[in-house]
Amino acid sequence: MRYFLELSYNGQQYHGWQNQPNAISVQEVLEKALSTLLRTETQIMGAGRTDSGVHAKQMFAHFDVNIAIETAILKHKLNSFLPNDIAIKDIFLVVDEAHARFDATQRSYEYWLVQEKNPFFNKYAHFIKADLDVDAMNKAAAELLNYKDFQCFSKSNTDVKTYICDVKRAAWICEGELLVFHITADRFLRNMVRAIVGTLLDVGIGKISLEEVTEIIKSKDRSNAGASVPAHGLYLTEVVYPNSIKKINE
Repeated sequence: MRYFLELSYNGQQYHGWQNQPNAISVQEVLEKALSTLLRTETQIMGAGRTDSGVHAKQMFAHFDVNIAIETAILKHKLNSFLPNDIAIKDIFLVVDEAHARFDATQRSYEYWLVQEKNPFFNKYAHFIKADLDVDAMNKAAAELLNYKDFQCFSKSNTDVKTYICDVKRAAWICEGELLVFHITADRFLRNMVRAIVGTLLDVGIGKISLEEVTEIIKSKDRSNAGASVPAHGLYLTEVVYPNSIKKINE
């Protein structure tokens, strides 16, 4: 039987989502907790991979068990067992072929900026003191919707089969003391959002023009795009699935 976990986590203490040999990951902590509580070795598959230090307001993963489980009880036990920086929000039964990564139809991220020193956002938003032309940044962000190939924003030497992504939304919004970049697409490349934000900040400070952003995208060359912004300001905020993955009469 296959179940989905919905969770959130503060990525500050983790070297990303995915298991790695010499560093602690969110996946490793979750698998150890599930294996202990279910009394059998349990592996999970996440909706995607967040990099070291990146946070998730909403993430999904699936796991398989041989017998039906009481989801409310397991949720309570997991939240008691897990560290305070990982929270289980829901557990639900899905059809056997449902896949947390491949069945996701849409993903959304936010990147948080602050432009004045703020001790409460010190570890959770990127501080940039420069004056920013937000209108120009939004015009450049809108340009992303006109293209599909985003190799220029992908981490180099990544073993992906395609650089094609369907970006459905890209916009900067002032939210109180925060300037937040919102982006939604069907999929994202490694380091893509942080590279996009770095490039848009170059527009905001007047380093490059809107026309140059277009040329960067067309070049398909990562070295032409802006520097990647720090991970601690990045949040995975939503992963969307078709309703058909849920099993009726759980």
